[in-house]
Amino acid sequence: MGDQMQFIVEKLNQEPFRKNYNLISFDSLEPLQLLQLLSDVLGEIDPKHVVDIREELPEQTAKRMLNLLGILKYKPPGTVSDLSAFRQGLVTGSKTVIHPVLHWLLQRSSELRTRAYLARFLVKLEVPAEFLQDDTVADFNKQYEELMEAFKNLHKEHEQLKISGLSTAEIRRDISAMEEEKDQLAKRVERLKKRVETVQNHQRMLEIARQLRLEKEREESLAQQKQEQKSQLFHTEQRLQRAQVQLKEMQHMVADSKPESLMKKLEEEINFNSYLVNEKIPREMESKKTSVYFLQKVVAEPAMTQTDLTAVESEIEEVSAEINQLIEKRIITYEPTDSKFSMYRQQASIISRKKEAKAEELQAAKEEMSSLEKQVEQKNSQAHELGGSEVLTEDEFKQYVSKLRSKNTLYKRKRQEVAEITAEYGILQRTEELLRQRHEAVQQQLQAIEEKKGISGYSYTQEELERVSAVKSEMDEVKGQTLDNMSEMVKKLNAMVAEKKASLAPVIKELRQLRQNCQELTQECDEKKIQYDSCAAGLETNRSALEQEVKGLLEECAQEESNYHYINCMKRSLEIQLQRAKEEMKAYVSPDPQERRRAVREQYTRIILEQENLGKKLREKQKVVRESHGPNMKQMKMWQDFEKLMECKRECFLKQQNQAAIGQIIQEGGKDRLVL
Repeated sequence: MGDQMQFIVEKLNQEPFRKNYNLISFDSLEPLQLLQLLSDVLGEIDPKHVVDIREELPEQTAKRMLNLLGILKYKPPGTVSDLSAFRQGLVTGSKTVIHPVLHWLLQRSSELRTRAYLARFLVKLEVPAEFLQDDTVADFNKQYEELMEAFKNLHKEHEQLKISGLSTAEIRRDISAMEEEKDQLAKRVERLKKRVETVQNHQRMLEIARQLRLEKEREESLAQQKQEQKSQLFHTEQRLQRAQVQLKEMQHMVADSKPESLMKKLEEEINFNSYLVNEKIPREMESKKTSVYFLQKVVAEPAMTQTDLTAVESEIEEVSAEINQLIEKRIITYEPTDSKFSMYRQQASIISRKKEAKAEELQAAKEEMSSLEKQVEQKNSQAHELGGSEVLTEDEFKQYVSKLRSKNTLYKRKRQEVAEITAEYGILQRTEELLRQRHEAVQQQLQAIEEKKGISGYSYTQEELERVSAVKSEMDEVKGQTLDNMSEMVKKLNAMVAEKKASLAPVIKELRQLRQNCQELTQECDEKKIQYDSCAAGLETNRSALEQEVKGLLEECAQEESNYHYINCMKRSLEIQLQRAKEEMKAYVSPDPQERRRAVREQYTRIILEQENLGKKLREKQKVVRESHGPNMKQMKMWQDFEKLMECKRECFLKQQNQAAIGQIIQEGGKDRLVL
């Protein structure tokens, strides 16, 4: 622990922190200061985390730090392996939690800085499956994944370039060296041009050299195309072999099966798939949706402490106990022990569980079979790539086993013959040894007789002469045969060369003609291409002009169509007005007075008469008002003056009454005093 604190203090006193701590001051930091220090270190790794924690809630601070530590792949040590205890210690600023985190972060700060930088671009946003059903969202998600992969590749290339150690100075030196080499080559080309210009027909020779270079490049491209076609042919043959094997298997299956069995298999497969689609998969989807809903709900809630977890667990236990009690009551109330349906219900539930288990086993078996088939295909492709033979089918394996059995019997018979020959070889070897011993004894006797006669070594010399003469005769025969073979071989080679020349002569003629045709066709192709380009350019200009004309005509058509609709509407309104005029004329001409009264002209005539009468009355009234306006105004002025006069009299009367009342009170007071 002391080494850990010493390391943390040393790192914090260096750049870029420069905290000037010692062991005592660092150990005496408050929890809030420790949390701020941890936030500063995280901010140095990821600039987004440069935050003053006093402006944050404790839950937000803990959530932010835990998210970044999860991205940096920090694993709590064994003393705080419990995540809830680790979270609680992170919220409260416990030293036992924060010191190991600081030690881990400061140990690998550069690596973690790179990881935090990459996490900003490589932490994938999980889009719900129901949103991905939208084509636009799916396209954006695919584009997002492609950009993420492109970023990965670019980052790898960047790292490789950094590791490769190529500096700018070296690159500049390489560029300057290449420029010097370019200048030298240019000078060399100039010198060669001057030298070539003195040669006769140098233009033709240059053209021939250019054509030679083009032909060589074409030859290389044709060789490359040939190689590619060979590889394509090889892959096509492999696919053909696999298809033939599959065809054989299908034919074997069809030959061995009947329509009834095929129909039965198809019905079983349809039943199984319908069970998966209608029952199993919807139930699993509902359970997954429920679990996702609860998980989202849990994520949306704030961070829980240990006390909250304990309270939730106790509440869960209480609710579970209540549920069990309610289930027991329901069983006792609605399902008595003597009920006949309880047994069938239990059997049905057992069968449904068995059905689900078997369906899961069948699904797992199908998945395993598909994975095994993929592995078999991979192994077949690997075997083809390595030049191995095709994997045998069942029938081919049976034939192979039968061949192997016949070969095994043949092998046993040959082995018995070898044993007999070995025994005979032993006998012959023993006979040879006995004969050699006899020969040695006879040789010794012969040497003894030759020594007696004074001609020692005669028999050995005779044998050597006979052996040398035999070897010489054999060598002469071999030399004669070799000379005969060589002469025959030379004749054969000459004949083959002549035959090949004769067979290749028409081909060479045809090739020359074909080359000439190829040059003519190439020239014709170039001319046709030029004509095509010019024609295409003219057609393109005509097409653009026609498009503009069509666009103008469409706009004119739209304008005329709108005018047509406007005129049509005006026509309808005029027709309606004309119809109303006809009806008015009919009503006006009608001899029936009732019908004539309903005419608009009669109605307007009555209204006009009424308005004229009203106007006359109003004009007469206006005349009367105008004539009586002056006297009326004078009378109104007189009434206003009269009103003011009466108001003045009232005020005077009130004042007089008040004075009389005051005088009376004074007189009464004086009388009282006199009485006293």
